Amino acid sequence: MAGVKALVALSFSGAIGLTFLMLGCALEDYGVYWPLFVLIFYAISPIPYFIAKRVTYDSDATSSACRELAYFFTTGIVVSAFGFPVILARVSVIKWGACGLVLAGNAVIFLTIQGFFLVFGRGDDFSWEQW
Repeated sequence: MAGVKALVALSFSGAIGLTFLMLGCALEDYGVYWPLFVLIFYAISPIPYFIAKRVTYDSDATSSACRELAYFFTTGIVVSAFGFPVILARVSVIKWGACGLVLAGNAVIFLTIQGFFLVFGRGDDFSWEQW
C-alpha cells in the first residue's frame, strides 16, 4: 500500500509542476508558449540513466565509468532545462515572471522524477522495471 501512496504523491507533485509550467505560458500577461520546450528536457532526462542501467552488468560496484557518464549527461540536461527559460527571459522573448514560474515548475518536476527513481528503483517487488 505504501507504493500506491508514493505513486499518488508523485502524480500530484507532477501535476503541480506542470501547472506551474502552464501558468508561465498561458497567463494573459505572459501568453508566449516558448517555455513548453522544457518538456523535451523532462522526457530526455532519464534516458542516460536507463542506458547506463542497461549497459552496466556489475551491480555490486559502487561506481562505474558508464554510470558516471550517465550522471554527467543527466546533469547537463537538467542544467539546460533551468538555463533555457533564463535565456528566453534575458533576450525578452518571455517575461521574468513567466521565467520564475517555469523555473518553479522545473524544480518540482525534476524532484518528482528523482523521487520516482528513489521510490521505485530499488529492484524489489514493487519497482518500475515490472511495468
